[in-house]
Amino acid sequence: MNRVKIAGLGAIVLAATTLGGCQAIRETRGYIVDPVLTQSIQPGIDNQQSVAGTLGRPTFTSQFGDPTWYYVSSTTGRKPFVRPRIQQHQVLAVKFDAAGNVISAERSGVEQVAYLTPDGDKTPTLGRERTFLEDLFGNIGAVGAPGTAPGQ
Repeated sequence: MNRVKIAGLGAIVLAATTLGGCQAIRETRGYIVDPVLTQSIQPGIDNQQSVAGTLGRPTFTSQFGDPTWYYVSSTTGRKPFVRPRIQQHQVLAVKFDAAGNVISAERSGVEQVAYLTPDGDKTPTLGRERTFLEDLFGNIGAVGAPGTAPGQ
């Protein structure tokens, strides 16, 4: 082989390696959606036991209101050295009545995602701002003050 062919082959290998490193990295997070299984949940027919048997444990459950199980799935794409971006997002919310029977199975997508932008590098809190010295010496005189001892 002559030098021109070797240099050309080297350039092709270098270009393929460079372009291969720029491909998006695809990651699936959360529940892996099976459309056949998620479509099989029927209000009035299924209950908590049958939903758990069909879909498995939920991603999280509601803490207030009607008992609701949430199955959350996200697919993100990320190029090297860049923040991930959501490509697909699905939430299946299965609501139950007091007896544990399915009331509804609602699906939502990326249109319900809320994007938050932090305001600076500090978290605002209620109350007054204290200096370092106030934090350091703030309890002087408070220890042993009347009404602070246990049993009084």
